[in-house]
Amino acid sequence: MTGETSIEYVDSVGSTNAELSARLRSARPPHERAWLVANRQDAGRGRLGREWHDGAGNFMGSTVVVIRPDDPMPQTLALVAGIAVHEAVSASLAGSEGHDRLGLFLKWPNDVLLGGAKLAGILLEKFDDTVIVGIGVNLAQAPDLPDRATVALADHGVTVLRDRFAENLAATFAKNLAAWRNLGLNHIIAAWTARGPAIGIPVRVALSDAETLHGYHAGLNPDGALRIRLEDGTVRAIYAGEVALLGGELGD
Repeated sequence: MTGETSIEYVDSVGSTNAELSARLRSARPPHERAWLVANRQDAGRGRLGREWHDGAGNFMGSTVVVIRPDDPMPQTLALVAGIAVHEAVSASLAGSEGHDRLGLFLKWPNDVLLGGAKLAGILLEKFDDTVIVGIGVNLAQAPDLPDRATVALADHGVTVLRDRFAENLAATFAKNLAAWRNLGLNHIIAAWTARGPAIGIPVRVALSDAETLHGYHAGLNPDGALRIRLEDGTVRAIYAGEVALLGGELGD
């Protein structure tokens, strides 16, 4: 079921994904284009079970997408969400001094980087024919993570009102969701690639079976998988793994 875009703001919640999951099992499940945004969440989660505790002033929100029979593969909604976040952040940066030199890029499968540090993350969770899309964006402050650099827009002197950002993100997500459905996955892959790292930069990929690959970013497969060109020239498609961008310029 679809509906008009709506945003519900709550003071505190365990996690917006978990709350929407519970609501999906209720007598009145949330409709598509409904957003839940929290001032604080005390049980936020990231990929691979990581905790993701965001502070006041940041964007912490989730929405639902009802999968239709002719939709592209549900996991490619991570690409849709990444493009939407990139567009919303770009709008927030526009007009700030030196914003074009900060380096805003998408990193497969679900991160947004600013100056090489993590600015935003995306978490997809599927329940029957519905996907919950959870998004966290560091507007005011960045969490201290042991395994990666993080950044907030405020660290670059950019002040963003959370509610205004939520409205912009809901709009960019709705636009890109429509493109995903109506223009197809090839359109989304092209839009993602234009906002992703430069082809040919060195990367490291830690796979779930403890194997680690070293190679070069080679774009995305037609199904949204990451392509890595290995040292011997062969290209491997990656469907799950932790990607690190190594040195060089991230963009063209």
